[in-house]
Amino acid sequence: MALVRRVYDRLRAHYGPQAWWPADTPFEVIVGALLMQQTSWGRVEEAIGNLKAAGLLDVRRLARADVATIRRHVRAAGLYRTKPARLRSFCRHLLARADGDLGPYFERPTAEIRADLLAQRGVGPETADSILLYAGGHPVFVVDAYTVRIGTRLGLLPSTRYDDVQAFFEARLPRDADLYKEVHALLVVHAKALCRPRPRCPDCPLLRICAYGTGRKR
Repeated sequence: MALVRRVYDRLRAHYGPQAWWPADTPFEVIVGALLMQQTSWGRVEEAIGNLKAAGLLDVRRLARADVATIRRHVRAAGLYRTKPARLRSFCRHLLARADGDLGPYFERPTAEIRADLLAQRGVGPETADSILLYAGGHPVFVVDAYTVRIGTRLGLLPSTRYDDVQAFFEARLPRDADLYKEVHALLVVHAKALCRPRPRCPDCPLLRICAYGTGRKR
């Protein structure tokens, strides 16, 4: 636990609080998570802005909308051939499970919601856990490629499998949704700023505790 906490403390001191995910409502978080796959956040923001401007950022309106209409507004997010239908299908799932009310939807055991999410088309572990954590407030640690990259370079991870990485962090951090959000967000910003595919090690606040940066193995 001590080393993971040191990583968190150093990143927070370097970058400051992240307050991620930027969204006005839990439903907007869900839409963003569904659109986020294999594209950049900037494009997702543009697509969400288009849906808002069209008055479509609503579970019932998206569930009723034809795919061509949704496609026109989310093209900026890429993969527009699959994402519109999956977004509409997910909204219909929310209506079927909880009449579109996210309160009751998330007021169920975490494992039950996660199984529900993973059963939806196009929803994998990272998307499901992003929805659980950022929209539902459930304390599940989100793993993405940035988490794996940094964890591997630090020499922390015994395995890069999603479930193993998630279990590693959850075993070493207090089970707290707000803390999980901050740790995940800080890993993302660090991976984008310094721990890139070609890392900028001399500027890294983790250099002294990083196996890759110091050239030694843990």
